[in-house]
Amino acid sequence: MRSIYVRSSEPVARRIYELCREKGITINQLATLSGLPHSTIDSIIKGKSRNPRLTTIKKICDGLGMTISEFLDDPVFKKVED
Repeated sequence: MRSIYVRSSEPVARRIYELCREKGITINQLATLSGLPHSTIDSIIKGKSRNPRLTTIKKICDGLGMTISEFLDDPVFKKVED
């Protein structure tokens, strides 16, 4: 089975950061809620992980209590399409 990647990590990082701020949680708390290592989320936020897997984004969404569709339904991703 082929892995699916999101090709632009900057919008993903911005969205994670904004959602954490809105929900009043830290990156460490998100890692715990998502069941991911802090280093994974930190790598996305800092741009070290340029192609986060969809499965990773799904876990982050689960930790944030939202669907992938809700996560991607943001103007930051509309700019990527242009």
